[in-house]
Amino acid sequence: MSSSAAPAPSTHSAHSTPMLINAFDMMVPVHQSPGLWRHPDSGVGQFATLEYWTSLARTLEDGGFASLFLADIPGLYDVYGGSAEAALRGGVQAPLLDPLVMVPAMAAVTERLGFGVTASVTYEAPYLLARTFATLDHVTRGRIAWNVVTSYQDSAARNLGMLRQIPHDERYDRADEYMDLMYKLFEGSYEPGAVLADAEAGVFVDPSRVHPVEHDGRYFSVPDQALTHPGPQGTPFLFQAGASRRGQQFALDHGEAIFFIGNTPELVRGWVDGVRSGLRERGRAEDAVKIFTMATVVVADTDEEAQDRLDGYRKYVDIDGALSLFGGWTGVDLAGADPDSALEYVATDANQSALAAFTKLSPDRQWTVRDLAEFVAIGGRGPVIAGSAQTVADELERWQEATGVDGFNISAAVRPADLERFTALVSPELRRRGLLPEDPSASSGTRTLRETVMGAGPRLADDHRGADYRR
Repeated sequence: MSSSAAPAPSTHSAHSTPMLINAFDMMVPVHQSPGLWRHPDSGVGQFATLEYWTSLARTLEDGGFASLFLADIPGLYDVYGGSAEAALRGGVQAPLLDPLVMVPAMAAVTERLGFGVTASVTYEAPYLLARTFATLDHVTRGRIAWNVVTSYQDSAARNLGMLRQIPHDERYDRADEYMDLMYKLFEGSYEPGAVLADAEAGVFVDPSRVHPVEHDGRYFSVPDQALTHPGPQGTPFLFQAGASRRGQQFALDHGEAIFFIGNTPELVRGWVDGVRSGLRERGRAEDAVKIFTMATVVVADTDEEAQDRLDGYRKYVDIDGALSLFGGWTGVDLAGADPDSALEYVATDANQSALAAFTKLSPDRQWTVRDLAEFVAIGGRGPVIAGSAQTVADELERWQEATGVDGFNISAAVRPADLERFTALVSPELRRRGLLPEDPSASSGTRTLRETVMGAGPRLADDHRGADYRR
């Protein structure tokens, strides 16, 4: 169920389309590949230590990664079999550390690497979350991104004070107001130059340049000023990963970078084309948003060694763990299902695009429960690319050309070994082809993450919805 490409002749020049890469990870024993924590090369037993994450951050910076994109969920995966037992036994996104806490330590040992952190607009209080992200923007010198999610788990709703989840589309209606409030706090409360630190005049903050946001909406009421001044980016760089119809509308309104996970280039291409046409309809440039798709990469010195490595991974696959992951994404419990029965689409209030990717959106294929479990078990819902550095680079270029994406969120099956191997083998090949910066340490000064990804200034683009809230 993986894609491993045969070597193609290299005809690449230094004028190839630049490629942005992020590492896609999560502060858990198992992110996307259930069972692989047992592999002898896995170091993820140390995931709860500071050293694991600071070492990974340095590795990714050396490898030319734009950012470390950290997924997060506010609940346990307890749909499969009606409990969290399979997820806990397999370490499937549990135990789960708080990524917001770990970012400053990783920022302290790096200079260029950005950090994309997931935080839920359904469960985080906007007034306090604005302070958290402004703080992170300050201490990282503008290298923080917010992956804006609405969340999709019933378990999160129960444990965070709700009887059940807010219905899918209403979550996004509420999220629209949440974002407008955040723009008021990031862009409109403190004017540029409000913080004077003028000892002679005895004025640290000029009160005339700090304004109450006076937000009184359907879902939120925040009358007063922001708790702290905005960091170098103002609004943190905004990632969004909505692939449902309503999620894509939200992503177009707010996202600066959009992240898709699809198992074929054709599926991802359809989403990309939808984003580009949606931007045109809004009167924005087609490239106003950067688009990423996920790939799990298994690389070795030769194609044969990489394929052997991938085949070896399959011995550690945890099928119950894979189905608990799928159940958590989709709200569909496949416990006790006939492994050879066909998957059917059912609308739920969970992650609608996850189930649709295997049912409605793959019309040429009938997925069974067994197919699904084997596919999800290594690499989640995206492609697995196995081969030499040359083969991997060829395949990433093929996907970029076929889908129109700007880059990739690279996932590891065995962590952190696969990301270390990517940095050691694939990054030099991408640099040789002119796809990654030749020597990132040669760049002078610290750039914000927005500058790194968008190639423009540190603040929201003038045509972004949030820019309307500037004073």
